Amino acid sequence: MKRILYTSCLTFIALWIVGNADAQRRRSTRKKVTVTKNQTKPAVANETRMDAAALADTSSPRVVTITSAFKPSLKNAAKINFTAASTYVDSSRTPVTYAVPAQNLFFSYQPVPIKPLALPVDTGFHWQNDHSIRAGLGNFNSFLLAGSFSFGDGKKSNTIVNADYLSNKGDLFAQQYAKLGLSVLSVFNTNNNNEWTTKATYKNTTRYFYGFDNTVPNFKKEDLLQRFNEAGIEIGLRNKKANAFNITYAPKLSLKYFADNRQGKEYNAILEAPLRKSFANKFAIDLGIVADIASTSVSIVPNTLKITNNLFYVSPSVQFQSKAFKVNAGIRPSWDNGKFATLPNITAEAKIGETGLLVEAGWVGYFQKNGYRSLTDINPWILQPTSLVNTKIGEQYAGIRGAAGNHLTYRARLSFMRTNNQPLFPTSRSSLEGRFFDVFVEPEMDIVQLHGEIGYTLQEKLSLVGGLTYRQFTSLQKAEKAWGLLPLEVTGALRWKMFKDLQLKADIFLWDGSHYRNVNQTTLKLDPAADLNIGAEFSVMPKLNLWIQLNNVLNNRYQRWNQYEVLGLNVLGGVVYSFR
Repeated sequence: MKRILYTSCLTFIALWIVGNADAQRRRSTRKKVTVTKNQTKPAVANETRMDAAALADTSSPRVVTITSAFKPSLKNAAKINFTAASTYVDSSRTPVTYAVPAQNLFFSYQPVPIKPLALPVDTGFHWQNDHSIRAGLGNFNSFLLAGSFSFGDGKKSNTIVNADYLSNKGDLFAQQYAKLGLSVLSVFNTNNNNEWTTKATYKNTTRYFYGFDNTVPNFKKEDLLQRFNEAGIEIGLRNKKANAFNITYAPKLSLKYFADNRQGKEYNAILEAPLRKSFANKFAIDLGIVADIASTSVSIVPNTLKITNNLFYVSPSVQFQSKAFKVNAGIRPSWDNGKFATLPNITAEAKIGETGLLVEAGWVGYFQKNGYRSLTDINPWILQPTSLVNTKIGEQYAGIRGAAGNHLTYRARLSFMRTNNQPLFPTSRSSLEGRFFDVFVEPEMDIVQLHGEIGYTLQEKLSLVGGLTYRQFTSLQKAEKAWGLLPLEVTGALRWKMFKDLQLKADIFLWDGSHYRNVNQTTLKLDPAADLNIGAEFSVMPKLNLWIQLNNVLNNRYQRWNQYEVLGLNVLGGVVYSFR
C-alpha cells in the first residue's frame, strides 16, 4: 500500500513539473529578445519591452537578462614533432687483409766502380742525357781517362756509351799494365710491349811477365809481353710483362771473340732462351735452353791445336708460389762435349711470419764453362791451354736472407759442393824462373763454403755493403792442395754523400793467402793480404768536380799470385767535367 502511495506522489509531482514547464514556454513565445555580442566582452541584452497586448496584463512586468559567454573558436590542431635520435655507435670493423713485401735489396759484395746503366722506362722518371769526362794522374806513371755519354729520349730508346783507359808502371822490371775498354749499350722499346737490348764491347789489356827473380839472365821486354784482345756483341729480346697467354720470354744471343799476342784465338757463341708460362698466379712452368759453343786454337810449333768445347742443357721445372712459400722442382739434362748428365734443380723458400726473414734451401747442379778467355780472367799469367774441360758442380745449400727495418739487409748461406774437373793453377814445370802458370784439372774435389752479406742503405746518401766467403777444400784426388784458390775473402764498400757537393768512398779487400806450387814442385802458402782504397770527390764549379783516389793505403806489397808483387801506395787525382 505504501508503495502505491509513493508511486502516486511521484507521478503527481512529475505532471506538475511538466505542466509548469509548458506554461512557461507559452509565455516566452510572446517576448522579443535582443542579444548583442562583442569581440572584447560578452554583450548584455536590453530590457524587453512589453507590446500593447501585454499592457492589458495586470501582472507585474518581468525583465529577462541573457548573458552569452560563448566564444566560437577552432580547436588547436595536433602537431607532430620529430626529435633527432642519437647516433648509432657501430663497433664492428671491416677486416682488410694485405701483405707488405719485405724490401730486400741485395748488393753485390764485390765492390765495383759506379757506372751509369740503362734505366727502365717509367712514367714518373724524366730521362735526361748526361755526358761526363774524368781524367787523372798519379804516381807510378799512372794515367786515367774515362768518359760516359748517354743518348735517346728515355721512352722509346736510350743508349749509354762508356770508355776508359788506365795505365801504370811499377818499380820492377816490366811491371807495366794498360787497359782500354769500350762498351755501347742500347735499349729500344716497341709498341707491342717488347724490349730489344743490344750491347757491343771491346777490351784490350797489356801486361808483361815480370814475376821472376832479377838474378836470372835478362829478358827482352818484348819477350815478356802478354796482351789480350776481347770483342763481343749481344742482342736480346724480352716482353716487359706477360702476354695474353701469361707467357714471358727473354732470348739472348752473344758472340764473343778473344785473342792473345801469340796466335791464340777463341770464338764463342752463346744462346739463352728462358721461357715461363704462369697459371692462376701461383703455378708456373719454366723452360730454359742454353747452347754454348766454343772453338779455341793455340799455336804449338809447328802445328796449330784446335779445341772444341760445347755445352748444351735444358732446365724444365715447375714452380709453386704463395705469399709465404715458394718451391721450384725440376731437372737439368746436360750434354757436356757429348757426355750426358742429369743434374737436379730443386729450390725452396719460406717466409717466417711478418719479420721479413726468408729461409731458403736447395739442391742444384750446374756447369762452369772453362774457356781460354774465362781462365785468363781468373789468372792472367797462364800459358795457352792445351785442353779445355768444363767444371760440373753439385751443390746442397741452406741459408737465410731478409731485411731488418727499412735500411738493413742481410744474407747467409752454407753450401756443400762437389766439383768435377776443377781448374787449379800451379807454377808451370816448363818455367825455370816461375813466371808461368799451368791449368791443372782436378778430377774431384769437395768444398764447404760459408757465405754472408750485409748491407745498409740510407736513401741515396749512404751505402755500406760487406761480404765474407770462407771455403774449405777437401777430398782432392790428384793435387796436394787447391793451388790458386782463395780460402777466405772479405770485401767491403762504402759510398757516402756527406754533403751536396762532397762524396766519400772506400773499398777494402782482405783474404787469406792461397796455396801454390813453386818451381821446385813444393807446395807452399802465400801470406794473407789487405788492400784498402779511399777516395773523395767534391765540386768547385757548377760543372767541374775534383777527385782524389788512394789505392793500397796500407802500402802492403802482397802477392795474389806467386812472385807477382802488386804496386804499393798509389795516389791518383784529377777532374770530372759534366757537360749538362
